[in-house]
Amino acid sequence: MGGKRRIGVGLIGTGFMGKAHALGFTIAARVFDLPFELDLVSVADISLDGAEKARRSLGFRKATADWRELLTDPDIDIIDITTPNLLHREMALAAIAHGKHVYCEKPLAPTVAECAEMVAAAEKAGVVTQVGFNYLKNPMVFLAKELIESGEIGEIRSVRGIHAEDFMMDASAPWSWRLDPRSGGGALADIGSHIIAALRHLVGPISSVLAETIIQVPARPISRGSSEMRAVEVDDITRAFVRFESGATGSFEANWSATGRKMQHDFEIYGTKGSIVFTQERLNELKVWFAGDDIRSRGYRTIWAGPEHPPYGAFCVAPGHQIGFNDLKAIEANEFLQAIATGSRPGTDFREGFEVQKVVSATYQSAKTNTWVQIGNG
Repeated sequence: MGGKRRIGVGLIGTGFMGKAHALGFTIAARVFDLPFELDLVSVADISLDGAEKARRSLGFRKATADWRELLTDPDIDIIDITTPNLLHREMALAAIAHGKHVYCEKPLAPTVAECAEMVAAAEKAGVVTQVGFNYLKNPMVFLAKELIESGEIGEIRSVRGIHAEDFMMDASAPWSWRLDPRSGGGALADIGSHIIAALRHLVGPISSVLAETIIQVPARPISRGSSEMRAVEVDDITRAFVRFESGATGSFEANWSATGRKMQHDFEIYGTKGSIVFTQERLNELKVWFAGDDIRSRGYRTIWAGPEHPPYGAFCVAPGHQIGFNDLKAIEANEFLQAIATGSRPGTDFREGFEVQKVVSATYQSAKTNTWVQIGNG
């Protein structure tokens, strides 16, 4: 590995996101010139059997049923948290107290106060942090940001965003940790945090919101097939009008019961000189429209991702051959490791997770009061 310094990873959680994070690190080590020699040290799960299975399939050296063992392992430099939201704070603060860098899935924590505590602890300790807003790591999203910042579509006037999936559409699906109100909310907190992060990234800070929340399924079985029901207290759908500090206005929606939608992470951004349209269901494409085009042939053009859109070329030399979800995780992992090497802040660190959570919190407050709510400072 050319004499590179070793960096060890300890992963907590072996579900969908745990596997995605592990694959992200592994892919990053193959396609990027990482500043470290990557060492997948240990994986923790609620059961030792689960941890052992993940160790074998994902390439870790050790497995444990006690996540706290990762904190005192001298071979581990990074704690990677992919557990339910309710556990993020305790695990992250413990990792920070042991001087570990922390990579944590979104949302950062259930409340603004908890996020603030995590930010303060990380910044005081001088560790590098990352939150899993991986949809921002798409070369097509990088291009959209470049087009906006260069002024090519003019002054941004209006924006629409949505993150919709259908994994909660079945009313017979049992109550689960996602529905626990202690986790900070429902669809808005769980998947809406992604579209809020995208709008902040592309258009800038959101200054105020006016929102509604909807519970479509008021009770769910306590287990699959059970006749005993448990009340649902969190949102299936949240919709909000938003105002940006720049003066732009818009809206967003979070919906985890959108029948037929598997990954509708979409945004439409309208400027004075053009517009941009993107959907995650076609993540290797970006549609753009320019007012300066010849009126006879003016229309939306589709840009296909290729090596001219970094870092696509690290994965494939041929345009149009496409990258995927786990590749976005690899880009995210690379950015995190580069930040650790240089002592810099990733664009989606704990502070950005805190800023996103402030919008989430204000949106829930607005839905309760049926009024515009300002996004808090600090």
